[in-house]
Amino acid sequence: MTLPKIVSAEEWQAARDELLIEEKAATRALDALAAKRRRLPMVEFRTDYVFDGAAGKADLLDLFDGRRQLIVYHFMLEPGGEACLGCSSFTDNIGNLAHLHARDTTFVLTSRAPLAEVESVRRRMGWTVPWYSTAGGADFNGDCGARIDQGFGLSVFLRDGDRVFRTYFTTSRGVDRIRPDFELLDLTPYGRQETWEDSPEGWPQTPPYGWWRYHDEYL
Repeated sequence: MTLPKIVSAEEWQAARDELLIEEKAATRALDALAAKRRRLPMVEFRTDYVFDGAAGKADLLDLFDGRRQLIVYHFMLEPGGEACLGCSSFTDNIGNLAHLHARDTTFVLTSRAPLAEVESVRRRMGWTVPWYSTAGGADFNGDCGARIDQGFGLSVFLRDGDRVFRTYFTTSRGVDRIRPDFELLDLTPYGRQETWEDSPEGWPQTPPYGWWRYHDEYL
């Protein structure tokens, strides 16, 4: 297997210090982008969607669980279908929600599949994150921008009393960037090892997504 160039400790430190300058610039750019995101306008959103959860029926206000902010991951699980591998690995990366709750923020999953199918996947995967079915009402995921032909997405809402406002939506690489496993792999010499990456010749690479498995199916 091809290896990175071997150098002295002094040469390595010089190269690392040079990269650090670019890393700090990227961090400042991301901070500036987050500041602009916090200043986005918002739009009022209907609240009468019907969700089925482990505790019974709920509307959009209920999903906040009394908090001011709500993050919704639109998980690709269609009625009678298979749970999306990418959505599953994303959910595997969700940790203890107490840290979000401490900042008045709730995180949930929503899918179009009936609750029985949602619960079946959740039990198999061992997830504890709240997960709601939208099968009993209007197409909440689609109204948020995660239509059947476009797949997954992530929405952010703000509550002011009984009024709910939509503040943000992203999909594709916008969600990709908040996955800890991908961010950790990006720190390694071989990266994510997918063919789209700009890596040196001879680095191990496979087609995108082809290596993904449910976490209980890796050998």
